[in-house]
Amino acid sequence: MLLFLQKLIAGFIRLLFGDPNQRELKRVWPVVHKVTALEPRMHALTDEQLRAYTDEFKKRLADGESLESILPEAFAVVREVAIRTIKMRHYDVQILGGIILHEGKIAEMSTGEGKTLVATLSAYLNGLTGKGVHIVTVNDYLARRDRAWMGPVFEFLGLTVGCIQTDMSAEERQAQYGCDITYGTNNEFGFDYLRDNMKDSAKTQVQRSRCYAILDEVDNILVDEARTPLIISGSADESVEKYYLCNKVGKMLSPGVDFKVNEKDHTCGLNEKGIEKAERILGVGDLFSGTNIDMMHYIDNALRAHHLYQADRDYIVQEGQVVIVDEFTGRLMSGRRWSDGLHQAVEAKEGLKIKRENQTLATITFQNFFKLYGKIAGMTGTAATEALEFERIYKLSVVVIPTNKPCIRDDQADLIYGTAEEKWRAVTDDIVEKHKIGRPILVGTTSIAKSEMLSERLKRLGIKHEVLNAKYHEREAAIIAQAGQMSSVTIATNMAGRGTDIVLGQGVTAIGGLHVLGTERHEARRIDNQLRGRCGRQGDPGSSRFYLSLEDDLMRIFASEAVANLMKKIGLKNGQPIESRMVSRVIEMSQKKREEHNFDIRKWLTEYDTVMNEQRTLIYGQRQAILEERDIDTILWEMFEEVVENAVERYVNDDTKEYDYDGLVGWVTQKFNLEVNASLLKGKRPEDAYDIIIGWVKELLDRRRTDIGVSTFGVYSKYLMLLMLDGKWKDHLLAMDQLREAVGFRGYGQRDPLIEYKREGYQMFSEMVGAVKEEVTGRLFYIRTVDEEAQAKLRDRWSIDKAIHEEYSAVDNLGTNKGEGGKPVVRQVKHDGPQTGRNDLCPCGSGKKYKKCHGR
Repeated sequence: MLLFLQKLIAGFIRLLFGDPNQRELKRVWPVVHKVTALEPRMHALTDEQLRAYTDEFKKRLADGESLESILPEAFAVVREVAIRTIKMRHYDVQILGGIILHEGKIAEMSTGEGKTLVATLSAYLNGLTGKGVHIVTVNDYLARRDRAWMGPVFEFLGLTVGCIQTDMSAEERQAQYGCDITYGTNNEFGFDYLRDNMKDSAKTQVQRSRCYAILDEVDNILVDEARTPLIISGSADESVEKYYLCNKVGKMLSPGVDFKVNEKDHTCGLNEKGIEKAERILGVGDLFSGTNIDMMHYIDNALRAHHLYQADRDYIVQEGQVVIVDEFTGRLMSGRRWSDGLHQAVEAKEGLKIKRENQTLATITFQNFFKLYGKIAGMTGTAATEALEFERIYKLSVVVIPTNKPCIRDDQADLIYGTAEEKWRAVTDDIVEKHKIGRPILVGTTSIAKSEMLSERLKRLGIKHEVLNAKYHEREAAIIAQAGQMSSVTIATNMAGRGTDIVLGQGVTAIGGLHVLGTERHEARRIDNQLRGRCGRQGDPGSSRFYLSLEDDLMRIFASEAVANLMKKIGLKNGQPIESRMVSRVIEMSQKKREEHNFDIRKWLTEYDTVMNEQRTLIYGQRQAILEERDIDTILWEMFEEVVENAVERYVNDDTKEYDYDGLVGWVTQKFNLEVNASLLKGKRPEDAYDIIIGWVKELLDRRRTDIGVSTFGVYSKYLMLLMLDGKWKDHLLAMDQLREAVGFRGYGQRDPLIEYKREGYQMFSEMVGAVKEEVTGRLFYIRTVDEEAQAKLRDRWSIDKAIHEEYSAVDNLGTNKGEGGKPVVRQVKHDGPQTGRNDLCPCGSGKKYKKCHGR
């Protein structure tokens, strides 16, 4: 409702003050004309003279000149270099798009308008700063392709170009991030950030900064992917038998009788009858008491797995694994797993071996990750429908860039049929008709199963065709390259809508160009627009039409009753379609409702993650300071001051009139491994007791530094702080996950779950930080003197991710680790640690003897 009101207000403002997009274009066009006016001058220069501009621009920037002042010349240089290296010239509208990107906005450009080339303009300009530019794509193939395609432009001008790929080592990534321009995917950039904040040495971190990012297909990254956070996780010790058990229970319960399926909210909920039946099947007295209380969660997941998640639509089974299919692109999301036990429930449904749930070790949403950049910009063919969301969440305004040539595509009205079978017959007839005259046809389907069903129909009719879906994605480039040729028929899932450009073959323009045929409406209008945008590029002819039925998911859930009533009034017979702009508007309104619902989910996720983001920023900031050995002594000393102050307040407090001097002495003795004279503290005021204890601590610290060496003490302090910080942070993430699940029930008590989450989350975070300080200050004085060889082992082997921690590999969203061959694997390793006498204290700082700690 809020989003609807915002759009209403925006429309009213547009009526009063005119179209803001036109005002924005009018403001920028004079800069475009400056760039164009420089073209003859640049054309007359030699290659060496053009190259020399890079050094000149860098000098001018160093002398205090702004990027904006050199923009016209820089863009003119890039335009000329592109002509000489890759035989492509930037159109004026592409120059316009480049200016919008430099200003940190979203440029909406239609399919075929050359967004990849547009990015070279602002990337070069911002790359001159030497701080690095990240160009973000939606998959590895596009990152690789775009780097190879556009790289010669940057390299001609003396800038270095890198590309991040999934299978790269840390050393390779470091080199790629060191380049002036780096291509890569949103997932890789995000996961590298999380991985860097789990490293034990600043030297092994791969990212150097997050200065400027250009997001290709920005709506896919910041809207479609925004509901799925990036998570690095490790194995949790938990039995998987409960998933198989609850799967059996789920199969014995009946929809509509024992539980309700809510397709709008994507949930399943047991009713009273269903709860009683589940209790009988499980042989438990009460599902809401004692150790049984978590069984409801597993039963709900089993029901969702069976009734809301379909094979060959939401996932496929491949090599004994459940592989998720991206609902927006139709691509396989290898390594990614649904969270909260849902993936395990689907594995149980399919009779597969269940992988254990994972514990979160590091997490961030794309919203908060890209907010870490100093400036971000985006490109897409479809952003205007989400303009308010971009403005509200990311402070990104959308500017619609005009096409280089007028669009003459014929977007025909939807045809709506009563049943799915009638629709598919009509789809087949349309394909046959267009195929007879040789027009290339692109058919968009919403699932793998439907693309293969249509393929079988065409095979029976003897029509040669290609199928492009997640099962055959490796042939994508080859299939798309032929999709615009005479008489070609291509059946594709939504993956045909991203990063691909269908070029028409010889003779096709004369017979009407590419015909795009949609077989179902997607819940997001942008996805439909992406499909339509495959045709009519750069002034080419083309046409598009969507075929729908009342049995389609979107129609059935949102609009079937209204359309069915209209069909009855018109009196249409079986097989006759409705072709009505009014019906199309009803469908569009249904899509808008769904978009608003999805926006609410993303907004909710953002608000909850903001709490975690504030905490993550503090933890990662201090962790980085420790990693870079910045003010370690100051950080350590502040820990001691706070710990001592809290202890004095606890034992000797004028406000509460509690004076437990013996307790305070005992605390000092145990905490710092220090024998003290109790009489020195007894009867002292709190502030005097604090001064005495902190003096002892300072003296002890100085003595320890002298005894074991300043260097060794510094190494040990650093790794001890990192070890405690990482361990407590991991436990805190688990606790926050559990809190997030629990606070939803607070609404029944008339309490706002978000406020409760913020309040309790802050309290838990404070306790976690306090626990880190207690552990570090408590363990630091159990250091023993070791010889030089042992010191070397301490420095070289006892580190955060080698000695005591589990070995964590990067995992995809809510997912598992990847081992050899890309197969998911979670592993835990143990290390022997330095060779130590079994009766000596363990070097890990636990205060325990080695044989009872890591020497077991």
